[in-house]
Amino acid sequence: MPTVDVVDLSNQKVGEIALADEVFGAEVNQDLLYEAVRQYQAGMRAGTHKTKTRSEVAGSGKKLWKQKGTGRARMGSVRSPIWRHGGTVHGPVPRDYSYKLPRKMVLGALRSALSAKLRDGELKVIQEFALADHKTRNAMNTLAGLQAGRTVLVVDNSENKNLTLGIRNLKGVTLMPTREVNAFHLLGHQSVLLSQAAAQKLSEALAK
Repeated sequence: MPTVDVVDLSNQKVGEIALADEVFGAEVNQDLLYEAVRQYQAGMRAGTHKTKTRSEVAGSGKKLWKQKGTGRARMGSVRSPIWRHGGTVHGPVPRDYSYKLPRKMVLGALRSALSAKLRDGELKVIQEFALADHKTRNAMNTLAGLQAGRTVLVVDNSENKNLTLGIRNLKGVTLMPTREVNAFHLLGHQSVLLSQAAAQKLSEALAK
């Protein structure tokens, strides 16, 4: 069972927390991480691509010339796909790219991502995100004092208005509750800051 230092907003150690070995000390499964990230990115695709068929492009439906006797190939419409400005055949249409992974795969990927972050020293447990105010400058200085890096994922369960307002305009900083944490965001940020309550909740929920 890994024991992690708990620090305050001044980056001073104030205690320790024991986390579940099944969650923060699991073997890192690269294949699961790949599948989880791929599934999340597929769900983010807009899928709004569209080309016009011959029934949708502009142009008359009048037959251009008579069927026989001109010496030219027969042609029924200026909107034909073989003509310039005609319709597109078998082009992309709006679709939903999202799909579901089995629950065990999603949870396994989440355990692997948390374990990888802790193993690489990119995860910190903060006693409490008790910011004095909601000013962005103060939030930025707090993250700098925690040596969080350029991209930071902050995970907190409480309704913290100062934290929400303070970091919402900071580039590369994402605030997320524990119920929304996923492998894509964990791997996509340089460091992860967990509140002590959030770390405890993840440790208990994912160990089941």
